Amino acid sequence: MTDSSHTASIKERTSVFQIVSNNRYLIARRFVQVGTLLLFAAGAWWDWSILKGNLSASRLFERIFLADPFATLQIYAAGQSLAKPILLGAATVLLFYLIVGGRVFCSWVCPVNMVTDLAAWLRNKLNIKTAYQLNRNLRYLNLGLALVLSAISGYAAFEWVSPINMMHRELIFGLGMGWTAVLGLFFFDLLLVRHGWCGHLCPLGAFYSLLGRLRVWKIQFQADRCDKCGVCHKICPEPHVLKLTDLNQNGRVIAGDCTNCLRCTSVCPQKALHSSLSSPLESFKLINQKEVV
Repeated sequence: MTDSSHTASIKERTSVFQIVSNNRYLIARRFVQVGTLLLFAAGAWWDWSILKGNLSASRLFERIFLADPFATLQIYAAGQSLAKPILLGAATVLLFYLIVGGRVFCSWVCPVNMVTDLAAWLRNKLNIKTAYQLNRNLRYLNLGLALVLSAISGYAAFEWVSPINMMHRELIFGLGMGWTAVLGLFFFDLLLVRHGWCGHLCPLGAFYSLLGRLRVWKIQFQADRCDKCGVCHKICPEPHVLKLTDLNQNGRVIAGDCTNCLRCTSVCPQKALHSSLSSPLESFKLINQKEVV
């Protein structure tokens, strides 16, 4: 092997390693998302006891009951009785996401995230511009609407129309009309609004963003390393959480909208961003100070 070919081989291996390194958290997220779906499928198809049910209510190892807190809240609003296992299951999930960050569900567990991420990737490749601007607070309006409709109808309203549940059912039990809703979200994100569903409309994401404000697992910021290149903004699905003035002031991302996808930490060339544990009381103080100002 000549020196030039050896050098080219080293550069090729380095390039592949760099690509994998820059996308290591994306790869990890896909592993968790697909793995979760496979465990649900194994429970439904082969009666495996590891994980049975769906993303709204499930059992872990046949003993630990897990329940989506937002679905539980809708059931309560609908006036239906809640059994003790459901309440304990909702409390367990609630505590978990209070620690790691509510919207970790959005980036690490939710199957629709794979669809919207694909749409965002295609938008960048095809250089599709945003056709409409939507207010991100619309998702909080949808959250309140879901609870009101649950109270009026007597049923958990969002659970009936949730594309998350639809996609879960389609992947586990076979294709049906639910795919039309998922395809609709894909084209909505691709052609109209960047991260339109997850970032602007999803009431479940809005619910988890409220939990995320007091999360323990946060993205930390080192101002002395930042050269303001903007790479993190380009990769982040919620770029407003990386507002430089807030990062300089707080030294971390305190916004509940952060999904803790960690992609900003892997692509930052100066390593100015990293994840670590911090006290939720500090976030509470920072949030209060910001609201006072």
